[in-house]
Amino acid sequence: MKIRIGFGLGTQTAAGNRVEFNEIVDGLEDLRFDSLWMSERVNGPAPDPMVAMTWAAARTERLKIGAGVMVLPGRNPVLLAKAVASLDVLSNGRMLPAFGLGIADAAEQQAFGVHRKERAAWFNEALPLLRRLWTEESVTHSGDRFTIEDARVLPKPVQDPLEVWLGGRAPSELRRVGQYSDGWLPSFTTPDEMAEGMEIVNGHAKDADRKIDDEHFGVLVAYTGEGTEMHPRMKALAEKRHPGRDPRDIIPAGHGELRDRLEGFIKVGASKFVVLPVDEPTDWASELETLAAAVLPLEN
Repeated sequence: MKIRIGFGLGTQTAAGNRVEFNEIVDGLEDLRFDSLWMSERVNGPAPDPMVAMTWAAARTERLKIGAGVMVLPGRNPVLLAKAVASLDVLSNGRMLPAFGLGIADAAEQQAFGVHRKERAAWFNEALPLLRRLWTEESVTHSGDRFTIEDARVLPKPVQDPLEVWLGGRAPSELRRVGQYSDGWLPSFTTPDEMAEGMEIVNGHAKDADRKIDDEHFGVLVAYTGEGTEMHPRMKALAEKRHPGRDPRDIIPAGHGELRDRLEGFIKVGASKFVVLPVDEPTDWASELETLAAAVLPLEN
């Protein structure tokens, strides 16, 4: 089982600063992290994920680039398929597409123009359509939300197939992962919940006559600095998802606890990770170096 560890920038990141973002990207490339994952929040300070991923790909040769996750409902599937395929070609097959429904937030939903109740149906029609556009010479489709005739997306992605990862832990989300995704990347979870979720996902995949690769189970793990008091927003999120539990059971403190948590996930079969600092460091170079020393030896 190949263990791979990537690095994520959250929705509240201030790394829209050009100099700072370049320092992060260059550090991840030099230290040989597997990937960089950009979050999406239209109304937040995080840079647009497609723009940021393109910039990062242009500065690097080996670093993979992903969106954790990009909102799918509200995007034109033909234009999105074209953009993702183009980036995969120009990065020589380093694109890691991951999609989600988007958060239940009025400002975000307004930006994408899809009612909350319509997001799942939109997603379930759009994702299979994306796959067809990436693989078929031309696509004709007539559905409840999209009607296209003889649509062509060129160039085709370098990766064949271009694998799509989904997140989420709710029953409906686990069912969607099994039915439509190539991999599962949940967040704010525990090793025990991961093991249970993997079994459920595999069951849904079997029901859909599909198989998810055993190495395509991963986790996004947020962490705080050693001795740092957890941000109230993150503490509230951890407590909301896991009432009655110590938030540090969900969000480890320091690189040592983070490494221990990753080892716990590896024991239950997860092998792909995105680690994400809750609080942005004052010195990115030092943070990335000490983080790499703590967690990258887990790779094989």
